[in-house]
Amino acid sequence: MDVQYILIVLFLRLCYSRALTVFASMASSSNTFLPKPTWQHWRIPSSLPDHLHNSCLLSRNLSFWRLGFQCLQRGSITEQMIVRSSHQAEALVDSTAQTFDVPILTCSEAIEKLRTNREKHKGKQQFLAMYSSIFGGITTDPAAMVIPMDDHMVHRGHGVFDTAAIMDGHLYELDQHLDRILRSASMAKINLPFDRESIRRILMQTVSASKCQKGSLRYWLSVGPGDFQLSPSSCHQPTLYAIVIQDQSPFDSKGIKVVTSSVPIKHPQFATMKSVNYLPNVLSKMEAEENGAFAAIWLDNDGFIAEGPNMNVAFVTKDKELLMPHFDKILSGCTAKRVLTLAEVLVREGKLHGVKMGNVTVEKGKKADEMMLIGSGILVRPVVQWDDQIIGNGKEGPITLALLNLILEDMKSGPPTIRIPVS
Repeated sequence: MDVQYILIVLFLRLCYSRALTVFASMASSSNTFLPKPTWQHWRIPSSLPDHLHNSCLLSRNLSFWRLGFQCLQRGSITEQMIVRSSHQAEALVDSTAQTFDVPILTCSEAIEKLRTNREKHKGKQQFLAMYSSIFGGITTDPAAMVIPMDDHMVHRGHGVFDTAAIMDGHLYELDQHLDRILRSASMAKINLPFDRESIRRILMQTVSASKCQKGSLRYWLSVGPGDFQLSPSSCHQPTLYAIVIQDQSPFDSKGIKVVTSSVPIKHPQFATMKSVNYLPNVLSKMEAEENGAFAAIWLDNDGFIAEGPNMNVAFVTKDKELLMPHFDKILSGCTAKRVLTLAEVLVREGKLHGVKMGNVTVEKGKKADEMMLIGSGILVRPVVQWDDQIIGNGKEGPITLALLNLILEDMKSGPPTIRIPVS
């Protein structure tokens, strides 16, 4: 029996030596990097301990080495190798896989790649100008409209934003939206990089540089770049970004369908500030589109109607009152508040009996004469179906269309407090 074990040890050493020779030859004749096999670290003992007399264990080891030796003999080791350790299952590693070389670009080459990518993927919206406090100026080159990856707004969502519409070269409700972003920044504990008047002047100059006549101005306040830690303590300076978006799409007055959202609504602390944390809003919008609807309606924790993913909700009741949910648990919409003011015109004309805010149940909302969504991106949009319930007579409501016309007229000829000209 001792002679048999000695022969086994010699056989194993022969296999081990042969394997090392083959791999050394492959490494010297190929530029492809091969990972060091784990079994290359194994040591074959000079004498076998007593526990290896177990025939089952010896059989398994011999089977493995016999398979390896056969692979070497057939030359198939160049196509695949068997990697195994005492705690790992066998795995096949394909050494013939194609390598992919990632180029290292210069700054100018990277910008050119960005420019080419922009040209290839143009959409309905055109980005005409961007301001960044990082480079302290305005650019009209879309390829340069970028922000640092280590900005806390990018990787932690620690930023707030707002949007003002541009109509006929005028900014609509700029001051109202500016007040809201400053309020949101305070709630998010974001210091301002400039005072309010300086921010306002920068925003107006950005629109002026864009030469945009119809579109929107979107702007962000962030704690700024620094590092990738959770705390913003290393963010050395808050940042302001602004971009002018040209969009010639006309405002649509066609009736739409909405559904009830199954995505949990934001807590009021976060819902009442306009932060960049919009994942729940995105998922809610996607849920609506998956169900053939335009938007999904959130309900608050008490079951009352709250808001849409990026718009407010309002109803015309059976008593001809314009009814809108309170702003205490949802975002205070600048456009929605303007609609409430303009609706007083319809009250004076006798088309509405009143305007009020309050809790609205789902049952009351679905039984209303009219339902509408209100936001800066859509202005006033009629809703003709909610889930399986037809709203009113299933057609665009006259009050909803009248409110849309009022706000469109307000954007074109409203008072100076609402409509700011851009030189």
